[in-house]
Amino acid sequence: MSLRLPDTGAEVLPDGRRLVPSASRNAEPILTALKGLGLRGRLLEIASGSGLHAAHMAGALGLDWQPSEVDAVHFPSIRAWAATTDALIRPPVLLDATRAGWAAEFSGWDAILLVNLLHLIPEDAAATLLSELSKALAPLGTACLYGPFLRNGQTTSPGDAAFDASLRAQDPSIGYKDLAWVVKRLSGGGLSVEERAMPANNLLLIARKSNSIP
Repeated sequence: MSLRLPDTGAEVLPDGRRLVPSASRNAEPILTALKGLGLRGRLLEIASGSGLHAAHMAGALGLDWQPSEVDAVHFPSIRAWAATTDALIRPPVLLDATRAGWAAEFSGWDAILLVNLLHLIPEDAAATLLSELSKALAPLGTACLYGPFLRNGQTTSPGDAAFDASLRAQDPSIGYKDLAWVVKRLSGGGLSVEERAMPANNLLLIARKSNSIP
């Protein structure tokens, strides 16, 4: 089932770039937060969507950026956005990060970025994704997860409550994940987790891997 989201029907420019309003709004706040983390090397972006984030952030962060998506329908927009910058953005690859074992094929990343996905997938799929992150990271790697979360089982604003309800009305298996539930799974994989408040009641979870975890 195709979800009806606030960005559904995003404008497509003549060169193939999709203009996704939410990505346009959150790109700079996310970039500002990531700049303070000292990220280096190779970054895997899970669920790259339009590709706007890669174009906006890869050069500014000086990272070797690998976009990925579960459906190649997103590739033309990702490539079109990549063509607007001289940053090192690799051709997009197919990746279903909700599939058990994907980290064995996509491993050794210095950083992983995941933006606005957890609330759009079922809880069991989210649990699989979170369990694979530490396996995909290189020693001392960092996973960054951005999005809305429940706190103690509750949304934190009327807008979040309405959006969460609209998601669950379309598919009862999806919706906002509880922050404690997410942190427990990241910590269970041996990652140390820091929470950072972001605009519009969102959070950035910074999950770091130690040097001793294989």
